[in-house]
Amino acid sequence: MGRTVVLKDKCFLGHATQHGHPESPERLEAIYAMLEGADMAGCFEEISPRRATKVEIALNHSSAYIERIAATAGRPPLSLDPDTSTSEGSWDAATCAVGAVLDGIDMILSGQADNGFALVRPPGHHAESDRAMGFCLFNNVAIGARYLISKHKLERVLVIDWDIHHGNGTQHAFYNSSQVLYFSVHQYPYYPGTGALEETGQAAGQGFTVNVPLPGGQGDSDYASIFSEILLPLVSEYQPEFVLVSAGYDIYQHDPLGTMKVTPQGFYIMTKTLRQIAENICGGRLLCTLEGGYHVQGIAESVKQTLLALSDSDSAQANYDIGLVEDRRALPATLRIIERVKKIHSATWQVFRH
Repeated sequence: MGRTVVLKDKCFLGHATQHGHPESPERLEAIYAMLEGADMAGCFEEISPRRATKVEIALNHSSAYIERIAATAGRPPLSLDPDTSTSEGSWDAATCAVGAVLDGIDMILSGQADNGFALVRPPGHHAESDRAMGFCLFNNVAIGARYLISKHKLERVLVIDWDIHHGNGTQHAFYNSSQVLYFSVHQYPYYPGTGALEETGQAAGQGFTVNVPLPGGQGDSDYASIFSEILLPLVSEYQPEFVLVSAGYDIYQHDPLGTMKVTPQGFYIMTKTLRQIAENICGGRLLCTLEGGYHVQGIAESVKQTLLALSDSDSAQANYDIGLVEDRRALPATLRIIERVKKIHSATWQVFRH
C-alpha cells in the first residue's frame, strides 16, 4: 500500500452552520467515523494540521478580507453572503483547512508521504480573493497552488476539480497564468454560473483553463470517458509537477444538491486514474482536498473509495473493473461535449489537433 497521509482535526467541526444547512459538521463526522471502522482503522497516517498564517493565506486573498474573517473569531454568527456565514469557530477551522493543504504538500514533497487527503471544512473553491461565496471562506486549493509555486518553486501545477459546482474562485486566481492548469468537470448552467466551455484563460493563461460543462445526469462511464479522452492526453503534454484535486462529492448519485449519478465505484476509478497520472508524470505527488458533498452516508462511502484508490489497497471493496466502466458508452451529450472541448483547446494543445 502507498503511504497516504490523512489530514484531519476536530477544529473543523467547530465551523457551525445554521440548522438545515447542507454544509454541516455531520459531513465530516461521518467521514471520521468511517476512518475508525474495523476495516479502515490504522490504515493511514493521520495528522492534525497546523494553522496557516495570515501571510500564507495572503498568497491568494487580500489583507482586508483576511482581517474581516479573523475578526469573526469567538463572535456570534455573521452572514457573508446568502449561503455563507461564520461562527465563533470558523476562523480557527478556516486557517486549519489551509494549513492542512500546506502540511500535506510539505509532507509529499519531503517524501514523508506518497499522497494525501485533506479532510477539511469549510470548503474553498468558490472563495474569491476578496470575498466568501458558496459555503467557502478561503480558497484552500488555490492557496496550495500558490504555495507550491512561491515556496517550492514549481512551475507547472495541475488542479482538477470534479465538484458539481464550478470552482469560480480557483479559475479566477489563475486565469492569466500558465503555471496552473485548471481542469474542471461540472454541471452547467448551475451555481455559480461560471465555467462555460469558452472560458479558457487569457494572456499567458490562454488555454490553461479547461472547462468541461455537463448538462447533468452523468455517471461513472461519463467521467471515465472525460478523463480518458481529455485529461490523460492533456496532462501528457502539460507534464505537471504536482496534482491538486478539489474533491467534491456532490456528483454522488443521491446528493440532495446534485443531479449526477456517480457511484462510490466511480470515485475509486477517477482517483485511481489521477494516481496513475501522478505516478507516471510527477513522482506520485497528489493531494486531494475536500470540497462539496451533502449526502452524509454517500460522502463517507465515496471518500472511503477515494482513500482506497490513493493507497492502492487490495481490499475486495476496491477491486473494481476499471475497464468495464470505461467500455460502457458515455451519454451522447457527454460525447458531444468531449469533442467540443478538444476542438476549442486544439489552438493551445497539440494533442487535440489530430
